Amino acid sequence: MELRSKVPSGPIDQKWTKHKFDMKLVNPANKRKYHVIVVGSGLAGASASATLAELGYHVSCFTYHDSPRRAHSIAAQGGINAAKNYQGDGDSVFRLFYDTVKGGDFRAREANVYRLAEVSNEIIDQCVAQGIPFAREYGGLLDNRSFGGAQVSRTFYARGQTGQQLLLGAYQALMKEVHKGQVKLYNQCEMLDVVLVDGQARGIVTRHLVTGKIEVHLADAVALGTGGYSNAFYLSTNAMYCNVTAAWRAYRRGAGFANPCYTQIHPTCIPVAGDYQSKLTLMSESLRNDGRIWVSKQVDDDRAPGDIPEDQRDYYLERMYPAFGNLVPRDLASRRAKDMCDQGKGVGETKLGVYLDFEDAIQRLGADVIEARYGNLFEMYERITGEDPYRVPMRIYPAPHYTMGGLWVDYNLMTTVPGLYAIGEANFSDHGANRLGASALMQGVADGYFVLPYTIADYLAQAKLDPVAEDNQEVRGTVEEVESRIDRLLALDGDRTINSFHKELGRIVWDNCGMGRNATGLKEALEKIPVLRQEFWENAKVVGEGGSINQTLERAGRVADFLELAEVMCLDALVREESCGGHFREEHQTPEGEALRDDENFTHVTVWEYTGADTAPREHREPLEFENVPPTQRSYK
Repeated sequence: MELRSKVPSGPIDQKWTKHKFDMKLVNPANKRKYHVIVVGSGLAGASASATLAELGYHVSCFTYHDSPRRAHSIAAQGGINAAKNYQGDGDSVFRLFYDTVKGGDFRAREANVYRLAEVSNEIIDQCVAQGIPFAREYGGLLDNRSFGGAQVSRTFYARGQTGQQLLLGAYQALMKEVHKGQVKLYNQCEMLDVVLVDGQARGIVTRHLVTGKIEVHLADAVALGTGGYSNAFYLSTNAMYCNVTAAWRAYRRGAGFANPCYTQIHPTCIPVAGDYQSKLTLMSESLRNDGRIWVSKQVDDDRAPGDIPEDQRDYYLERMYPAFGNLVPRDLASRRAKDMCDQGKGVGETKLGVYLDFEDAIQRLGADVIEARYGNLFEMYERITGEDPYRVPMRIYPAPHYTMGGLWVDYNLMTTVPGLYAIGEANFSDHGANRLGASALMQGVADGYFVLPYTIADYLAQAKLDPVAEDNQEVRGTVEEVESRIDRLLALDGDRTINSFHKELGRIVWDNCGMGRNATGLKEALEKIPVLRQEFWENAKVVGEGGSINQTLERAGRVADFLELAEVMCLDALVREESCGGHFREEHQTPEGEALRDDENFTHVTVWEYTGADTAPREHREPLEFENVPPTQRSYK
């Protein structure tokens, strides 16, 4: 496997401009000759499909949802970053770049991060033109608020439903092209494999989730916008449908998987309520603008929060990180919440929680202002917990959320498989070891609207793409492998449900590769996961048939892939003998309990290559160079 990042030469603020000029173009008359498959209809997939179609390419967009509007991008609540500097508070493209590199603990590729910051302003213009109802100040300018890891206000928002509004904008752009016939939309179709012909990605194999029909779809290039893999933990903030199958099938076809251990634990989630819970609910990081996080100074304090006097409360983030306070990056806020609970200061019945309190903000600003900013989030919290956050503090606890790891891509967003692209959360490229809040929407929109449409043309203009027929030997072989795997899953007739395997796997991964990792626990996980995977193939039970709706079959395939991914996650965490961002190896920390990087030995991206079902993956490394933001010990104090 060859890792060529293809980062352009020259000053960082000129790389993308120079690269756009140097890339080969496809003239407008020739674009109609090319066919691109986009898998996923979330923010990255829908925006890429719409933009490529507007340029003249024929596009097929696949979603396993009944409508693209069901994509998980709707769950991103708090906002989207951009360096507009409307506040005049010192923001700039370079500062957004700096904050993102620093927030990722110096484990992201500088050139990609700068490009993301550079196009951020175009993103806002694009979304405003689409009619996205961003919040506005009294004078009409777009409003901003702060997010973790920044000391400026650069987060544009639409109350607590920014992701939903952005997705609706991308959706309407997509459906306009569907109406024109430039995009063919395939609903309720799940990608089960990538078709390679002569080493190039030339299509996908899908299963229709209603009819069960297996089909092959061929094209000139394939882009995966299929999101992240946090559901490997079973309980996460992701929708239950979210999975790793598309990316994992690409990995098994030769695409390198980068930094799988970089998973983000979000500090602001509603705590687990019981053993039968199927997912966790995110409370937007935007709440940390006005909410204050605290616990009692006493251990095992069972008093109601209103009965704890002010002088007996520990606003620990404000105490420990005075410069950033409650708006420290997510990895720090999560670890400190865990520390408080480990010390016996947790709140709620499970004692796995801390308070997020709006009393001061309501007194200062008024309940009507808080309602205007966060009303839908407060309503959601009350419906789930039965508690009114206007009157009592919210209870929050960290939970698996975003995944910074993903398919390795070069500067053009192409994986190690020619013609196969990964966009949005499906790739690894922009966030390093810890994603700053409000950057997920930024990356999805940037990749789909402003990066892939340029870079894919460079490939199509130069690639040798002979016509491929469905009876091609490599195509038929891929279809047969998919059908064989489905038959194997349907033949499972053991005693355990698919859900029980997923839940057990999630507990192993959370306990050993969650907020804290150590060599002993990771080695233990690497012993348990193969045993659990073997039991899955011997004792799982899949009911029903393949030729109709069969959600048990769907889940079985996805859990089987999680059982493989989890092992690589733990292996990646074990070989990275340092702490950085969301990857916290307990053996490597400062006396103050902060992450301790090893820049001499680990300033690189770890990329794993599939070598077979019964052999360990091969490790590769892409060195990272920091010419513009020299690595320093992260400090938010």
